[in-house]
Amino acid sequence: MKILKRVLLGFLLAVLGLVLFLATSIAVDFAVGTDRINAVTNTTLPGSNGGPDVRAYVAVPPGSGPFPVVIMIHEFYGLNESIVGKAEGLAREGYLVVAPDTFRGSTTAWIPRAIYQVITNQPEQVNQDLDSVYAWLQTRPDALVNRTGIVGFCYGGRASLNYSLHNAQLAATVIFYGSPITDPQALRSLPGPLLGIFGGADNSIPVQEVQAFETALGQAGIPHEISIYEGQPHAFVTDMESIQAGGAQGQAWDQMLRFFEENLKKDTAFDNSSPQQAYNDTFNLRYYLVLAYEHAFGTASQHGGQH
Repeated sequence: MKILKRVLLGFLLAVLGLVLFLATSIAVDFAVGTDRINAVTNTTLPGSNGGPDVRAYVAVPPGSGPFPVVIMIHEFYGLNESIVGKAEGLAREGYLVVAPDTFRGSTTAWIPRAIYQVITNQPEQVNQDLDSVYAWLQTRPDALVNRTGIVGFCYGGRASLNYSLHNAQLAATVIFYGSPITDPQALRSLPGPLLGIFGGADNSIPVQEVQAFETALGQAGIPHEISIYEGQPHAFVTDMESIQAGGAQGQAWDQMLRFFEENLKKDTAFDNSSPQQAYNDTFNLRYYLVLAYEHAFGTASQHGGQH
C-alpha cells in the first residue's frame, strides 16, 4: 500500500509539474513575443458592430483593379511569415488578399501556446473579426466584394468553413486540411462551392472523416472538389519557396488557383436557395491534442517547425 501511495504521489507531482511548466512556458512566450505581430501585419482594419480593430497583412496586385478578393486564414500558430508569403503569392495571381490576425495580437512557434490561442479565441469571436474584414473590403473601390473567396490552413481551414456558414455573401471556400463538418444539414448553408485539400497520412484528420465530409457535401447539394494527397502529412503545404519547387505542395497550390480562377474570376456564381442557418461550432479537444502530436512528433513535424 505504501508503494502504491508513493507511485500515485509521484504521478500527481509529475502531472502538476507538467502543467506548471506548460503554463509558465506559455506566459514566457507571450512576454517575449509581444512585437511579433508587428512584423507580419501592414494594415489595421476598423472593427465593425462594436468589435475591436483587426490587424492584417494586405497584399494588393499590380494595376488599378478592381480585383477578386481572397481572405486567407492562418494556422493555429497564428499569422506568420509563411502566410504573408502565400498572401503575396496569391496576389501575384491577380487577387486582393487579406490575411487577418484572428488571435488578436497573438502569434507563436510554440505548440502549447498555439493550442492556447485556439482555446481562447472562440469561433464567434473569430467570425466577428472576419465580419470587420468583410465590412472593410466593402469600402475599397479596388475590391470586387461580390467575388470574395476564403481559404484557410489547419485551424484556418476550419475557421474558413465556419465563416462561410456565417457569411452568405462569400463566393467560394477552400480548406487546406482543416477539421471538416460532416452534418449535411449544416453544410446546406454554404453560399458557394468548396474545395477541400487533405493529406492521406494526416493522423489528425482520418481519411474516413474526409470521405464522410465529401458524402455530406453531396447530400447537401453543394458543388465541391475534395482531394486527398496520398502520403502527405498534415500541414504539407508550407511556404511559397516549397510550393514553387513543385511536388505535392505545388500541385495543391495549383489546384487552389484553378478553383479560384473558375469561381472568382469567372461569372459562375452558385445560387444557393437554401436559407442560411446559424452554425455553432464546438471546441474539439481530441482533434487539437492529436494535432499537437502531429506537429511535435508526427508526420507534420518532418516539415520542421512553424508553417
